[in-house]
Amino acid sequence: MALSDLLYPDNPKRRQELIHLHQELLDCMSTNFRATNELAGVLNEHLGCTITHIQMREHSTVKENCDIIIQAMSEIQHQVQKIDSDMKEKLEPVLYQKLYDIKEPELEKIAIAHKVFSVVLGEATSTAGMVAIKLLGSNLITLTVSKLVSLLAQIGASVLGGISITILGLGIEMILHAILGAVERNQLLAAVRSYEKHLAEFKAASEKYQRAIREVTSLVRQQVQ
Repeated sequence: MALSDLLYPDNPKRRQELIHLHQELLDCMSTNFRATNELAGVLNEHLGCTITHIQMREHSTVKENCDIIIQAMSEIQHQVQKIDSDMKEKLEPVLYQKLYDIKEPELEKIAIAHKVFSVVLGEATSTAGMVAIKLLGSNLITLTVSKLVSLLAQIGASVLGGISITILGLGIEMILHAILGAVERNQLLAAVRSYEKHLAEFKAASEKYQRAIREVTSLVRQQVQ
């Protein structure tokens, strides 16, 4: 038994908590990578975007992987803003306002958007208008993505950011060394609390983000069927 464990008997328990929280963080990030790629695929196929698919880098740090997904989300934000700009440029003001009027029938909004994309792309898929309206009319970009990007930036800048995502395979002591550089009780406790705080917020925002993407992709699947 390590001397630190004799001095601080709660250390072994906190080590296990750190490992569990670290794995939860990585699982959540992995799911967000997949969801982001799924949304990027829909935008590329139906709205003429060219968003590059992303992949977690197993030998990179948490921060470096946060930066990868932040860049992809920022590109999605940019593309949706461009869609809005195209609509505003191509449509008469009255028609443009209809796109954001909650009282207007959904089918009419989709028809308006589809006409715009037929002009912008030369040829648009049958689901282009529907995807555009879903993105413009939901809080996916204005709230969900912005919140998740902010949390990813916080995680990357925190003590968690410098940890390799593959560090679990290196053993418990290496995890503790990478996170803390020591095994004193107060440092372990601070690390656990930091993980818990970031993870709780990150998981909640991730669930909203993934749910919003599922709403878009499920509509596309229904249309195809």
